[in-house]
Amino acid sequence: MKTLTRSTLALALAGALLGGAAHAADMPQVGQPAPSFSVQDQNGKIQHLSDYQGHWLVLYFYPKDETPGCTTEACAYRDDIQKIRKLGASVVGVSIDDASSHAEFAQHHHLPFPLLADKDGTVARLYGSERNLLGMKIARRNTFIINPQGQIAKVYESVDAASNPGEVIADLTALESAR
Repeated sequence: MKTLTRSTLALALAGALLGGAAHAADMPQVGQPAPSFSVQDQNGKIQHLSDYQGHWLVLYFYPKDETPGCTTEACAYRDDIQKIRKLGASVVGVSIDDASSHAEFAQHHHLPFPLLADKDGTVARLYGSERNLLGMKIARRNTFIINPQGQIAKVYESVDAASNPGEVIADLTALESAR
C-alpha cells in the first residue's frame, strides 16, 4: 500500500508540474502591447503599468516569498539594481502572495523595488504566468522586458533564478543600443 501511495503521489506531482507547463500562446509575445495592470505593492501603493510609460520595465513573476529560489532571484535583482537603473529600467516583482508577506520579504532582504500583491492571480494570468500546483495557485518564474512604449520587448520562460538578472542586463543593453 505504501508503494502505491508513493507512486500515486509521485504521478500526481509530476502531472501537476507538467500539466502546469506554460503555453507560449497564453503569454504576451514580443511586439504585443503589455497587458495593463493596477495592483497594490508591499507598501500599499497601487502600481499601474502606465506608471512606467516612457521607461523600460523588468516585470518578473516568482512563485512564493521567502522560498530559496525566489529569495535568490529577488536578491540578484537587488544586487544588480544600479546596473538596471543605469539602463533606464525599473524592476517590479509579482507573486500571488499578499501585501503583508511582500512587505516582510522586502524588508528582510532590503529589496529596493515594488513587489505586486497579485492575490487573485489576475496579473499572472494576463501574462501567462499563473499555474496550479496541487490545488494552490502560484506564479511561474517568468520575466518580461517591457519597452518604453509599453510593448513586450523580451520574454523569458521558466528562468533560472540566479542568472536571470544577468540575462536581463545583457538584453536591456542590446535593446537600448538598438533604439
